[in-house]
Amino acid sequence: MSILSINKIKLNAQPKDKFEAIRMAGQLLVDAGHASAAYIDKMLEREQTLSTYMGNGLAIPHGTQDSKSLIISTGLSIVQIPQGVDFGEGEKANLVIGIAAAGNDHLDILTNVAMICSEDENVELIMKASTPEEMVRIFESGMES
Repeated sequence: MSILSINKIKLNAQPKDKFEAIRMAGQLLVDAGHASAAYIDKMLEREQTLSTYMGNGLAIPHGTQDSKSLIISTGLSIVQIPQGVDFGEGEKANLVIGIAAAGNDHLDILTNVAMICSEDENVELIMKASTPEEMVRIFESGMES
């Protein structure tokens, strides 16, 4: 099973707040079989203790330290939010990337995602992506295997 696939991408989302955006990202992971439904609560819990906003319009919500048992397999979900959603302190996220990482995959995935999204031209491509297939291509070209 691929870490990222077209069924884990939501384009042109319009969440009312960051918690709804995180729920969307989490639900994509749950629907794809990467995590149990309780993992979404852990993603929300993490956000309440520490913002997962990374800068450059990117938020990477993931579960708390004690949520490992809720993860079935490693997966990524992407929610593209053209209008952006407020992540607090005036920071708007246009891209919310949910992570469920089994074992020790967590840091490698965070690093890869951060590297891809630190390039302005990649962020531009991601925001202009009009199909899930296009989004997968952008991320797969930047992921280290």
